[in-house]
Amino acid sequence: MLTLQQSPSPCWPDRPGSAREVSARMGFRRSRGGEDEERGREPRVNHRIRVPEVRLVGMDAEQLGIVAIEEALRLAQEAGVDLVEVAPAARPPVCRIMDYGKFKYLQKKRAQEAKRSSTHIEVKEVKFRPKTEKHDFETKMNRARRFLGENNRVKVTIMFRGREMAYTDAQRRRLMDIAQELADVAALDVHPKMEGRTMSMMLNPKKGGAPKEKSPETAPSTPAPPPPEAPVMNTTQVTHKGRQS
Repeated sequence: MLTLQQSPSPCWPDRPGSAREVSARMGFRRSRGGEDEERGREPRVNHRIRVPEVRLVGMDAEQLGIVAIEEALRLAQEAGVDLVEVAPAARPPVCRIMDYGKFKYLQKKRAQEAKRSSTHIEVKEVKFRPKTEKHDFETKMNRARRFLGENNRVKVTIMFRGREMAYTDAQRRRLMDIAQELADVAALDVHPKMEGRTMSMMLNPKKGGAPKEKSPETAPSTPAPPPPEAPVMNTTQVTHKGRQS
């Protein structure tokens, strides 16, 4: 009976060792996942700072000069806080003594506040046809006004079909009339232009929205004169006259 002897694969060396050692010999690197990526974005802290000396900044931003890394770590440990590398590209690197946990918390809080305060503007579209009736036209105009009041950009589009392409000049004037009608809440950003079978323009919301109507000024009210006093009758004279009669 003929037996076949398996020969070692030419791709892998016939040497003992674990899978990690074989991968290292073949030039493969083990991936550590997102942990290394997260560390790469964060500054080095405390014993992860592996340089012989640093330019040290104190907790109150005072300059402490260039000191050995051991001395910087000792000062941070005595203060009960961390040594954080804030400028790794400098020579020597700049490190600061600070509470790194509190620093990260304040950074995260500032980022959340900036995200909340940032204005998010969307582009809304209102479409018309050359033969849009009056009721639908007013409904779409109210919709565009509402979008602008919500601080959104509005794209006003007129769609053409068939022979309606012969009336583009009239519809261009119509778009300009729409921009004029919405001028109290919008500013014309992109003038009407043709794109295939559509003509569109772009409106930006005005800062502050529509101007508020001023209430009519009322004249200062003058105090009403006091009512005249009722005449006081002399009871003695009345009694005397009654006795005479």
